[in-house]
Amino acid sequence: MQAQIQNFSYQKCWRDVLEEFDFENINILPSKCLINFEGKTLALSKWVSPKRTRSYPYARVYDTFDSPKANKIITIIPIIKDEGFNGDMDYLQWDTISLMSLLNVYVILCFYDYAETHPTRKDKITNQKFNNDYIIKQLINLVNYHQSALHWNLNQLENNHLLSLVENAKNSYQKIENSLHVKLHNSQNIDKFAQKITKDRESFMEFSRQKAKDAQNRESLTIQPKEQIGIGKKEKITINNYLGGQYFFTIDDVIFQDNILYLCESKHSKNALLPSNDDIKDGLLKLMLYNNLSNISGFKDFKIVLRLTSDILKNSIVLPSKNLESFIENNAFSSSQIQTLNALNLESVNNHFEIWINNDFF
Repeated sequence: MQAQIQNFSYQKCWRDVLEEFDFENINILPSKCLINFEGKTLALSKWVSPKRTRSYPYARVYDTFDSPKANKIITIIPIIKDEGFNGDMDYLQWDTISLMSLLNVYVILCFYDYAETHPTRKDKITNQKFNNDYIIKQLINLVNYHQSALHWNLNQLENNHLLSLVENAKNSYQKIENSLHVKLHNSQNIDKFAQKITKDRESFMEFSRQKAKDAQNRESLTIQPKEQIGIGKKEKITINNYLGGQYFFTIDDVIFQDNILYLCESKHSKNALLPSNDDIKDGLLKLMLYNNLSNISGFKDFKIVLRLTSDILKNSIVLPSKNLESFIENNAFSSSQIQTLNALNLESVNNHFEIWINNDFF
C-alpha cells in the first residue's frame, strides 16, 4: 500500500506535566523532561537505542511534542548501540530523522562511551551512558540556532559530522570491550555502516530502508502479545513525504467497508481496562502521520482509527462521543484512566479521527 503526505498539522490535547531541571548531565535526567540551558527551556526526550521499537521512544516524543513552555523540542538518539556479542546491534535509520523533521523535533545524534557488564549474561553489556561533554557542545549550538528542525537535522547528517560520530562510537566500544573484557560485535560492522551512510544520501536512505523493510516484513507476519487482531488484516504501508522520507509501517487492522478504507492502529491489554499510556501514545504518534495522509493509492475515501481493546473491559464506545461520561460511570476506571479517556475524546475531536474502544466495527 502506497500513500503520500504533503503537509503536517496536529492539535495535541493530552498533556502530561514534564519535570523541569537545570541541565548538568544527560545521563541523570529522566527519559522525558524540560531542561533549562543557557537561558532557554527545551523539551527533551531520550532514546535508549536508534531502533524505534525499543522502550517507547515515540511515546516520549509525543509527550514533549508542542510543549507550551519550550523554546525547542529536542530528542537525543544514539547513532549506534552495541549491546554485546550476545545482545543486539542497532543503527540509526534515515527515516527516523526524516520523521522527527516532519514533527519539527530537533535531533541530537550522539554516542555511548560507558557501560557495565551484564550481571547474568556473558558477552553482554548494560547501563550504557552518553558522552555528556559532546551533548553539551551540541546543546550550545542548538540554543543559538535559528533555523528549522529540518535544517538542523540535515546538518546532523552531513558526512564529516556522521564520520566523526561513528568514529567516536567505534573507539568508545573498543575501549569498553577492552576494559570490561567482554566480546562485542565485530567493529567491521561499524566500518561498513560508516561507508554506507557517508557514501551519499541515497546510499544512507537505501541502507536504512532495507532494514526498515525487513522489520516491516517481520512485523506483518507477527502478532504481538499486546495486540488483539481479528477485525481486519495486517497491511504494509509505505508513506512518502516532501522531505524525501519514506516511512515503512505495518497497519494492525485494515478494513474496507462501504467503499471506505479504515486504517487502525491497535493496542491491547490483557489485564487492564485500557492499554498502557505508553502504548496509547505510541499509537498516537503514528496517527499524527496517518492523519496527515493526502492520499492512498487506489482508495478514494479513508479513515484513521486508534483501536483500544481489553480482555476485561465489557463495554464499548467510539470516540469522539457525547456519551463518554456515562461510559466512564459504567466501568471501574481509575482516575488516571478517566483523565486519559477525556484527553483522547478531545484529541479525536480536534484532529478528526476515531478511537474505537472495545469496538469491533461490525
